[in-house]
Amino acid sequence: MIDMRSMKIYVAGPYTADTLEQMEANVQKAIDAGIHIWKKGHYPLIPHLLHWVDLRAHEKGVPMNWNDYMLWDAPWLDHCDALYLLAESKGALIELKRASEEGKVIFHSLEEIPSVKRASTWADEYTDE
Repeated sequence: MIDMRSMKIYVAGPYTADTLEQMEANVQKAIDAGIHIWKKGHYPLIPHLLHWVDLRAHEKGVPMNWNDYMLWDAPWLDHCDALYLLAESKGALIELKRASEEGKVIFHSLEEIPSVKRASTWADEYTDE
């Protein structure tokens, strides 16, 4: 059963690709999903935004690899209430397995994610909404 409250939803899907253009397309798809999740009243966590960290690490000559990013993302997945599987990849399937084992809500399509009234946060007092 899905709790009808705002959830922190982890967006799992491919990042790694053969070309920079394909990687950026994967990032754009994840961002698009995150926007959709936000508009449904939830709090998306989009690990693909580490793309900018990856680019900067390469510029600075700091070696970062797939393992680093899996380790970076792991605690954030554990803090989420749910996982949205955008598409399968090696990492996304590992994240799906972990989320399932932890009893998190799993969404396989954006249509499955319920629209809710967004929960209040401490930041509400600083916004005009």
